Amino acid sequence: MYKLIVKRLIDVIVAFVVLTLSLPLTIFITVFLFFANSGKPFFFQKRPGKNSRIFSIVKFKTMNDKKDAAGNLLPDADRLTAVGSFVRKTSLDEIPQLLNVLKGDMSLIGPRPLLVEYLPLYNERQRRRHEVRPGITGWAQVNGRNAISWEQKFEYDVYYVENLSLSLDLKIIYLTVLKVFKSEGISAEGSVTIEKFDGSK
Repeated sequence: MYKLIVKRLIDVIVAFVVLTLSLPLTIFITVFLFFANSGKPFFFQKRPGKNSRIFSIVKFKTMNDKKDAAGNLLPDADRLTAVGSFVRKTSLDEIPQLLNVLKGDMSLIGPRPLLVEYLPLYNERQRRRHEVRPGITGWAQVNGRNAISWEQKFEYDVYYVENLSLSLDLKIIYLTVLKVFKSEGISAEGSVTIEKFDGSK
């Protein structure tokens, strides 16, 4: 009952309420990022959702598109703007994903939607993470987020799929709030973003 109906109902209600209440903040962040990122406050990217169905995720854009003399993008750390760093540290970059939740592409809680290029790299167990809608936060996020290995991350994702319940979701929400206030696990050690998954971990 919870997995099939109640969870989706809660997603829609909470996403709508939070989007409405955060509208002034959203407008404020959008304006700042508009100027920081040369008129591009939002980041769009194709991601696989439930049953590996591809959708377009939307987030606040925290890095600019500056390139070197050869036309290659600069390292992530060099492209992360001051505003973007604050938005990422406070997890405010996730706010636009509530639109994905309303559309049904995502849930508030579930395995994070990763890159489409990773799909053929998963083993049979890891592919189970796509049996549910991806989430804005999840069991892996409250147990290390980007500071844990890919193997650990996928184990947490599959654990969530196998144990999905209201009590687990409430626990994840509580732990997410604590993580956001502590700004823990946002980046992999020594990097702004986590290293790419190559199928060997």
